[in-house]
Amino acid sequence: MYGGIGGNMYQGESVVEEIVSRLPRSASIAGHGHKDPFLSKPKSQQMTLKGMVKGTRNMLGRYVAKWFYDKGIPFDATNSPYFPPMISAIQRVGPGVKPPTAYELNGLILDKEVEGVKKWIEEYKHSWPRTGITLMSDGWLNKVSKNEFLNFLAYSPKGTVFLSSKDVLGTKKDANFYVRLYDQIVEVVGDKHVVQFIKDNARACVSACSKLMDKRKHLVWIPCAAHIIDLMLERSVRSKL
Repeated sequence: MYGGIGGNMYQGESVVEEIVSRLPRSASIAGHGHKDPFLSKPKSQQMTLKGMVKGTRNMLGRYVAKWFYDKGIPFDATNSPYFPPMISAIQRVGPGVKPPTAYELNGLILDKEVEGVKKWIEEYKHSWPRTGITLMSDGWLNKVSKNEFLNFLAYSPKGTVFLSSKDVLGTKKDANFYVRLYDQIVEVVGDKHVVQFIKDNARACVSACSKLMDKRKHLVWIPCAAHIIDLMLERSVRSKL
């Protein structure tokens, strides 16, 4: 499934035995001192276990699973589009190549990824003068830290880009506050690029968007359909209580 595991890359159990024989007998799960029973059992029992797992793909699955279990990684992480390429990359580099360390993941590798994302965002921005964008805003409450955020995103036919997030905890969120905030975002993105603005239907937001349209005549405010449906459902439930 992943680049030929169990197929051309491994021919029969002899290769599996060779791989297993190279693994250290003192191998432990995530360094917690708990020996892997697969590696600590006699060879005859290892052969029995290999027969149970039915080949190299299942053996790969066991070791990937150990990592998931030990670190509490959600199982649907395997649905990430980056998971199969990661497995393929491991296959291509072959044995003897050490995996990246935590220091590398948090340093040079992260810096390169950030640089790549910035270039990707710039590609999106280059399409904005041609297509225009829709500004979207949504509130979010962190139930753990109790912080309240307003997130801003830009949508275009090219795709959606996260712009910024503002902590608004303890702020008086009236119409004047929203007008100043929305106006700043429009200026940062570029007034000529913004075609419309989508925000929820709270009274202060409706008033703010009306004032913003008075100031920027070309801008159109569109109520958030999801918020409208949410309000409709809430009223429906209340009427039945």
